[in-house]
Order: sequence, then structure tokens, then C-alpha cells
Amino acid sequence: MLNNAESLMLERDAAHLVHPLHNPAAHEGGKVWVGGEGEYLFDANGGRYIDGLSGLWNNTAGNGRQELIEASHRQMNEMAFASGYTGSSNPRAIELAERLAAITYPSVNHFYFTSGGGESTDSNIKLSRHYWKLMGKPNKTKVISRIWGYHGTTLAAMCATGINAYWPMFEPRIPGFLHIPPADSYRYEAPAGVSQGIAAANELEKAILAEGPDTVGMFIAEPVPGAGGVLIPPDDYFPRIREICDEYDVLLVSDEVITGFGRTGKMFGLEHWGVEPDLIQFAKAITSGYFPLGGIGMNDKVADVIIGAGKPWMHAYTYSAHPTGCAIALAMLDVIEKEDFPAQAASKGTRLLDGLRAALADHPHVGDVRGKGLMCGIEYVKDKATKEPFEATENVGPRIHGETVARGLFSRTRGDVYQIAPPIVTSEENIDRIVETIAESTKVILG
Repeated sequence: MLNNAESLMLERDAAHLVHPLHNPAAHEGGKVWVGGEGEYLFDANGGRYIDGLSGLWNNTAGNGRQELIEASHRQMNEMAFASGYTGSSNPRAIELAERLAAITYPSVNHFYFTSGGGESTDSNIKLSRHYWKLMGKPNKTKVISRIWGYHGTTLAAMCATGINAYWPMFEPRIPGFLHIPPADSYRYEAPAGVSQGIAAANELEKAILAEGPDTVGMFIAEPVPGAGGVLIPPDDYFPRIREICDEYDVLLVSDEVITGFGRTGKMFGLEHWGVEPDLIQFAKAITSGYFPLGGIGMNDKVADVIIGAGKPWMHAYTYSAHPTGCAIALAMLDVIEKEDFPAQAASKGTRLLDGLRAALADHPHVGDVRGKGLMCGIEYVKDKATKEPFEATENVGPRIHGETVARGLFSRTRGDVYQIAPPIVTSEENIDRIVETIAESTKVILG
């Protein structure tokens, strides 16, 4: 039962505010967050919760980081905003592009800034089209992505997103987007004699050949899909993907919006498999959510064509290269490097995954416990032997989530996959508490 403080605030909320994924019935029992410190969030009732998903995968440094707050204050005092359009620049944007060139994949050295992940997806789709026109291949417009991939919900990004619940309200989708099965180590079934990773990667080759290589411009993939259920690819998957993209002249786009800046235990996700993409996109952790900032990066091959064309690139956002956002991003990169976020995510992620497996792997309704760095997923199933899922009407994932909230852990689910990606600064004590809370909640719901 909500007390008056939260209840009244939710009534005011319902009167005027429309939320992402708006659902009035689900929102009735929602939280009103009024404070935060480190890995904790505080609600209007005075309750304290571990932030089990870093907000939306983004707040890796937690709340209350004075370095980020002070960077914002200094920049706003100096100059809060100036245009980043051609003919204008600012020191923070220049410095951020230089820093990114030093830490991203070696061949990625040119950057365009956006306000977030969806804008970054749209930017790469448009960049791919422009690139192939300049290369004399104007028919290479098609985009291949993966089922369960999440790339945003602006119109073009939504078409790339492979979670079909996002589509029906806004059909018809833009033509030229198609989806292949994901590299899901738990559920993808490879034919006899072929490794799971190679078989899953070859789904891309099949799609390219079916569409015609002269029509496919780009393949976009998250190194580890987050919103789609923390799907871990086999180790031979992305090296084969790189080979296929090279063979058929398709741009490989790495969506690092979640996996970038240390989350997986490497600075960027594809580093785990020694693969370099042609284009990247990033957002979220670059400012730890303290400011809406994202961007794309292009390798030297693409940049040379785009920049060398000698004509304007007619793509523009008002807030591209926002000086305050770039200042916060620079401060965040200092935090990431000084506190070695990739190493923290690797060690704490191992502690989290080992703890979850020890607590849950033998449970008859826990089909899979998986993770990469400090992002994990627990997939609940009706039948462990056959991997048969529960009926959606049983609401197993949401019910387990409700139990974790009651015990002071707030996160999200994708159906019956419970997702965990706490701030990288989360203490080891709270990593263990997350394990205990999920184990207790699982037992309450599933015995």
C-alpha cells in the first residue's frame, strides 16, 4: 500500500505525464525516485533500493559523482551551449573526439555526436546510405540486424530493433530492414557438424545472399544484447561475422550503447573477440546518464570517403557536440580510466555470475544463468530439460521482479529473463546482496 507521499505524486504524474512504454495499469504501483547515492536509489517513501540496472544500463558511476557535477557546473559557467554545426566548434567537443580516438578501436578515429542511442542508430543508417552512394553503389540500402536486438525506437532505429512488440502501433515499417536469429548460446540450435557460433554467423550470409549483396549496406549488432535478454555469443561468432561482412562488402556496425566504456570487462565489447567494426555507436555510460549524449564513430576507410567527398553531409542535430555534455563525458572518461572500470566490471561480474550460478543453477525452473562482465541474465523456464518457456500469462519474470523490489532491489525483465547490470561502482557486499535477493525471490515465486 502506497503512503500519501508516493500516492499523491503518482496521481499528479498520471494527470499530465506520458512515460516511455506508457502503461497506466503497470504504473499505478510504480516508484517515484527522489534521490540517489552510488548504487542506491531512494523513493518518495524513504525506501532505499539497489539500482540493479544502472538506471537503464547507463549510470555506471552511480549517483552523486562530484567530478561529473563539477564538470557540468564549470562548463555551464563558462558557456552552457553553442552550436556544433559546420562553422562552429568548442574546446570540449574537440577534446572529446581526441580522447575517443585514443580509446576506441584503432581504426575508428572520426566521431559525430548525438543526444542518445536512437539518434546514433539513425545516424549510422544515414551514414551507410551516403557512403554507398559515394562508392557508386546506391542500391546498398538494406539493413540487417538480429531478433532481440535493441537499437532504439526512433522510426528507423525501431525498424532495426528486433523486438517485435515495438512494431505494431507504428506499422508500416520502413522497407529494407530484416532480422536474422541472434547468437544465443542458450537457445540457438546449430546443425550437426557446425559450431553454434559459426552456424549463427552464417545466418547473416544466408540473408545477404537471399537479398542480394548489391542491396545490403550494413549489419548492426550489439556485442552482447542487453534489453533482448543478455544474450552471450559463442567466441567464434563475431570473427566469422567480420569475415562475412568483408566478403560481401557490408559495413559492420557495433552498437556499443550498453557495452561501451567498460560494462563487459573491456572498454568496448568487440574487443573480447579481437574484431574491429567499420562503424560504432555509443551513448549511456559516456556520461553515466548525467547528460543525454551519444555518438557514432567511423573507421578511417569510411571517414576518408565521407570527408573526401567535398560536399556537405546533410545530417544535423541541434545538440550535436553540446559543450556541457562533452565536458561531462570528458570527466566521465577520467573516472573510467582512473578507477579502471573495465577491470572492475570483469572482477565484480565474475563474482556476480559465480554467485548466481551457485545459488540458482540447480533450480528446476532456472534454464540459464549467463553474463559478460557486469551484465547478467537469468532465464526462467517451465521445463529445464526441454527449455519450454512459461506461458506469458503466468508473469513469472514480473512476479520475481516484484519480489526483488520488495526486498530492496530494482531492475527490469524481458519476459521471464531477469536482467542485472548494476553500476560498476557497486560494492562487493551489494553484489552478494543482489545474489541473495534474487535467490530468495525465486524461491518465493517458484519454490
